[in-house]
Amino acid sequence: MQTLYTKLKQLFKLGELTEQRQDLAFITVAQEQLRPLLLHLRDREGFTHLVLLTAVDWMEEGQFQLTYLLNDRAGARDIGLRVMLPRDSATMDSIHDIWPTAATYQRELREMFGIGFPDSPGVNDEFILEGWNDIPPYRRDFDTLKYSEENYSHRPDRETTDPAQHMKQQLYPDEG
Repeated sequence: MQTLYTKLKQLFKLGELTEQRQDLAFITVAQEQLRPLLLHLRDREGFTHLVLLTAVDWMEEGQFQLTYLLNDRAGARDIGLRVMLPRDSATMDSIHDIWPTAATYQRELREMFGIGFPDSPGVNDEFILEGWNDIPPYRRDFDTLKYSEENYSHRPDRETTDPAQHMKQQLYPDEG
């Protein structure tokens, strides 16, 4: 992957390269470089399949990380492109015209993280969370405990155990 990275670096302004394995690497890319790089990788380097599009909430840094994972079937290799977005105004251009399946990922990311993809078809339609009116639940500042306490009733006589202690007792009953 180092050879590909060197070649791409001559054509694009690229950030950090992280090689996970011989056939998997991640490159940090500026938002404005993403579309031309995606087209180049698809049309000239054989990365014809969008495997997934996902996000990470780096709340402490005030950023979201989008990761576009591409696959080159013929070359048996994967490359991930990481794009950092400001968390308070996270918006990204849609790539549904490059890979139509991206529209589904973009709908999910808009609903679950609040990341906008303004030109993506159906992006503002309810997708997973029908009637949701809270902050997006995959954001790290979403309080799942508070939400469940406010929206679900307590069931009396329901036994609650610590999962770690329960599994220890199941696996090692003689250790008390």
